[in-house]
Amino acid sequence: MLVLSRKKNEGIQIGEDIEITVLAIEGDQIKLGIAAPKSVDIYRKEIYIDIQQQNNEAANVSLDLLELLKNPK
Repeated sequence: MLVLSRKKNEGIQIGEDIEITVLAIEGDQIKLGIAAPKSVDIYRKEIYIDIQQQNNEAANVSLDLLELLKNPK
């Protein structure tokens, strides 16, 4: 993991298309601005993990359903 220190209004560049800027620092929170192409999905980490879990659950249900359809009792 790369760790960088940034102050308000400073940023980092990821590749040619993504820029992250520190917009504000308030106590133990920071506000980030992210400039990226619309084709790049950006999620808060906890939301991303939740989406992945829901996708995995949906895939497992589909596999279970296929097994039931293949082997009816």
